[in-house]
Order: sequence, then C-alpha cells, then structure tokens
Amino acid sequence: MIKEGGVAVEPRGGGGSGAYEARRRQALRARYAYGFVFFATNLLAWFVRDYGARALRGLHHVPVCGAGDSKCFQSGGVLRIFFWVMFATTFGTRKLYEARNSWHSGCWILKLLVYVVSIGIPFVIPNIFIQLYGEIARLGAGIFLLLQLISMLHFISWCNKRWMPDPGSKQCGLFGLFLSTISFIASFAGIIVLYLLYVPNSSCAFNIFTITWTGNLGDDNDGSVASFKGWNGAPGSGCSLVNVGLLSSGIMGSYIVFLCWSALHSEPQTGKCYSQLKIAKDGDWATIVSFIIAICSIVMATFSTGIDTRSFQFRNDEVEMEEDTPYSYEVFHTVFAMGAMYFAMLFISWELNHPTKKWSIDVGWASTWVKIINEWIAASIYIWRLISPVVLRSQRVIDEEVVAHRPAV
Repeated sequence: MIKEGGVAVEPRGGGGSGAYEARRRQALRARYAYGFVFFATNLLAWFVRDYGARALRGLHHVPVCGAGDSKCFQSGGVLRIFFWVMFATTFGTRKLYEARNSWHSGCWILKLLVYVVSIGIPFVIPNIFIQLYGEIARLGAGIFLLLQLISMLHFISWCNKRWMPDPGSKQCGLFGLFLSTISFIASFAGIIVLYLLYVPNSSCAFNIFTITWTGNLGDDNDGSVASFKGWNGAPGSGCSLVNVGLLSSGIMGSYIVFLCWSALHSEPQTGKCYSQLKIAKDGDWATIVSFIIAICSIVMATFSTGIDTRSFQFRNDEVEMEEDTPYSYEVFHTVFAMGAMYFAMLFISWELNHPTKKWSIDVGWASTWVKIINEWIAASIYIWRLISPVVLRSQRVIDEEVVAHRPAV
C-alpha cells in the first residue's frame, strides 16, 4: 500500500504487494533467460563465421550476399547479428505495473518470433550499412570495456567493504588479510609466469616492456596503498592500522596481470616470441576447449556487468518504491547489446575485413593493443581513485589557507 496525504491508496495496476513481489521475482528470473539467449546468439555468430558458407548455402542467392563468402559469412556474417531489439522496446520502464515490464519478463513465444526476425533481417540489409554498423560496433565494444571496468571497480570496493575492517574498528579482518595475501602472491607469481611464457629470448622487446610495465603498475598500486597506511586507521586501534585498501589493491593487481596475460595471448601465432606452450594446431581438442572456455568466460563477464546496473546510476540515493522495477532494464539490455558488439570485435579481431581462422577468437595485433590500453586505463583509474581524496583534501587546505591569509578589503 502507498500512502498519499496520510490515506492508504491501492497501488496502480491492482494486485497489491503480493502481485508486485511476484512480478519482481519474474523480472529477476528473466535475466538468466536473456543470458542464455545472449550465449546462444554468440554461438550462432561463431557458426555463421566458421561454417555458414557451407551450411547456409541458400544465402548465396540473396542479392547482398552473392557468391562470395565474405559479405554474409566470416566477418560480414558476425556483424549482421544485432542485439538491440529489447533495449528499444523496454527503454524507460520504471514500474512493475507497466505493460513493458510484462514484455520484458514474459511473452517468450512472441519474443522468440521477434528474435528470429531480427536475426534474419540483417542478411538482406545492404553491405554499406553493415560496414557502418561495424565502425559503430568498435565504439560500442570500447564503451563495453569501460562499463566492465566500472563494474569491476564496484566489485572490488564491495569486497573491500565486506571483508576489511572499518576505520577505527578493532577488528582484524583476518579473512580479508588472507585474500589480500593470496592476491598479492598471485600477482607476483603471474608476472614471473608471463616472463617464462612470453619471453623465450632477450629479443622479445615488446613482451618484456609490456610485462615489466604491468609489474610497475602493480607496484604503483601497492605504493599508493602503502602511502595511505594509518590514513584510515586510528592510532592505538590495533588491527585497524592495517590499511583498509589492502584487499582492493591486491585484487586490482591480479586483475591487471590477467589483462596483461590476455593481451599477450592475443598476439599473432607467428614470430620468435610466440610461446610453444600455446595451442599450435588449428582445430584440435585443446583449441576447441580453450575456445569454449573463452566464450563462456566472456558471457559470464557480460552477464555480471549487465546485472550490476546500480554501478552505472548517476544517483544511488533515490528511494525505492514497492512498484519500482528491481533493476534498470535499459541499462541491462544496453550492456548486452554492447557486449554483442564486443563479441563481434573478438570474432573478427577488431578488423572489419580480418581473415579469421576456424576456432580462433581475439587473435591479432589490434586485439593485443586494445587489451593493453584497457589495462593501462584500468590501472590509471584505480590509482586516481586512491590518491584523489588526498589530492582534493590538500587542495582544499591550500585554498582555505589562501583565503585566511588574504588581506581584508
């Protein structure tokens, strides 16, 4: 019930609290269905890329496809699979009693038909528009990486608040310290493993620089946290002298090392710095397993970013009403749509006319540099988040001193 002017009023849409609770649960369950659809859609994109030319011979008779394989298959086929329909049809949904909420959480048979149509229509769209979408997909994939980074930083902050002691508390946060230790050990060990795998000889200057710079970024994170020791803790409070940012720094260091490994793993499979431990034969069982694991991990990362809609809200102090949707539908579907763009870039290695190999994903110098830049941005944002409170506070102190010593007029 909602009170207006001290009078109890039945919520709009009827059904009361029980109906709202049922709709809320239905909306939360719908996220997993969309996650499965997203997974299946990207498997379809891979199938069209690698096997569409043989399995879908009928498309050769479509005017925009022609007899060649590149326009509707390989990279062209990947770019023809969109994921924007649900965003367009649920944009602005805020209340559980709205018809668009029912569309988002139900009507699966009708949505299946819409899905099939949305998959088929792009194969009759002129190629010039597909190339334009490819350029837009590059931008959307980059935005998706930033959204994923924001979600990751939000997760790191949650872990730090959950398992590390509050400022002034006498609690030791032993579990948080254990996780911090494991994270720092993993980061250090990861750097060593990267040297062993990707620096077979001293002439691999690019790999040496990338790994060394990653190690320096990790040291910068550790140094930033060390510089704050005692900042959040009160003197004489025992275990609270342990810096509360220790866990977040450890997790971020491990994440940066992971991004470095991902970048080096995307290097072309040629050259003297190509690790012999990588999969060399195309199409063997190890390649297939690694390909499937890569797809599943990216799908899970997209899903976790999509459900974390609160990280992308400009205001988190809004009062939630009983009839409000449990999460932002447009943000959820936007993340999935941009995740589909990111997947498309992985399948074509960020190059619109890239000749891809079967069972390959995200291999090429363009992919390598995208991940390296993403790593540097992640480290820079995190370090700024650590030092910004002190920098801004110092600036305020300086401004106050200037005002205090300014002669009166």
